[in-house]
Amino acid sequence: MSDGDGDDEAAGEADGDGDDEAAGEADGDGDDEAAGEADGDGDDEAVTVVVVDGDDEHELSVARGRVLRDVLLEAGLSPYATVTERANCGGRGLCATCGVRLENDVEPTHWHDALADRFGYPRLSCQIRVAEDLVVELDDEKRIWGGRE
Repeated sequence: MSDGDGDDEAAGEADGDGDDEAAGEADGDGDDEAAGEADGDGDDEAVTVVVVDGDDEHELSVARGRVLRDVLLEAGLSPYATVTERANCGGRGLCATCGVRLENDVEPTHWHDALADRFGYPRLSCQIRVAEDLVVELDDEKRIWGGRE
């Protein structure tokens, strides 16, 4: 209940200005991380992503709906070559520098990723949302902008 002093959000109530994340409520725009939900469809069940990096395998527990590129970077498993670590499109699906190989059949949802899938090129990790268990291979064969270290 509002006491009229304007600090109702701190008391856990929404003030009607649309900024309800601070009040602990989702605002319906799909960006509910502040409300404690995983990015994606709201299903925060963890799935397993196995990342093959040369001879090494890393098993990651990932909240369903996360962007694969972000998961890889947070785990210190960069999909980028040496130069593109800094010179990339920031996950907008434009530069094709975050390519990875998938052992799973994941349907592409972005036009650029669809072309990569169609012609057998590495898939864009920035355009893949983790919806199920995945096996991902980091591409050591990158030739443009230098190889991976």
